[in-house]
Parts: sequence; C-alpha cells; structure tokens
Amino acid sequence: MLLKQKVSVFDVNSRQSWMQAHVPGAVNLDPVSYLDGDLPTDKSANLVFYCSNPFCRKAPNAARRAKELGYTNVKVMSAGISGWLSAKLPTETGV
Repeated sequence: MLLKQKVSVFDVNSRQSWMQAHVPGAVNLDPVSYLDGDLPTDKSANLVFYCSNPFCRKAPNAARRAKELGYTNVKVMSAGISGWLSAKLPTETGV
C-alpha cells in the first residue's frame, strides 16, 4: 500500500518566470531572503525546491538554507522547470 505524503513545492525562479509557468501548487520564494516562517512549521515536512534548469544553483542553495534552518526532508528537482516542461507535465500560470 502506498502512503500519500504531502509535499511543499517551492519555485525559486523570478516572480516573472513563476507567473509564466510553474509546477501546480508551487509557491514562489526568493531563494536568498526567505524566512523560516515562509516554510511549513513542521521541520520534518517534505520540501522540494526547483529553479530553471540543471545548471541553475538557486534551488540547491535554497535547499541548503532550509536544511540549515532545521528541515530534514529537503529535495531539489534538479531538472527545474525546463525539465518539467520538456516532460510535458502540467503547469499553472499566473497567481
């Protein structure tokens, strides 16, 4: 039996990029200046960060910062939004 776990997804691209296309339900977050309060209160929550592509360093840096804040289940979607779009997965636009 598979257990469905909630995942919080964070797009650390520019707000303009996020408005054009993002993973459904992703929250736009500034990778450098986000605060502990911008993330779930549960430090064991599943967090996924992504940026534009595998060469972008914003998501890995934001994930490292979350770990420094005490989060234990932190992942990076290394393909970024470009990989998501290439795979023809669903996106959301706008607010």
